[in-house]
Amino acid sequence: MAKDVLCEVNSCKHWAAGNHCMASSIYVVNNRGDQARNSEETDCKTFEPKL
Repeated sequence: MAKDVLCEVNSCKHWAAGNHCMASSIYVVNNRGDQARNSEETDCKTFEPKL
């Protein structure tokens, strides 16, 4: 399991300084409905906007 998860989406409530993700778990899905071939074909469902 990954020790550190990095994220540049600073509009997410789980984002922390140094581009670290502070979510307790990460959920990434395939956004094409079949096998993803690159990162552009995936989505982070853990994202929640900062309020």
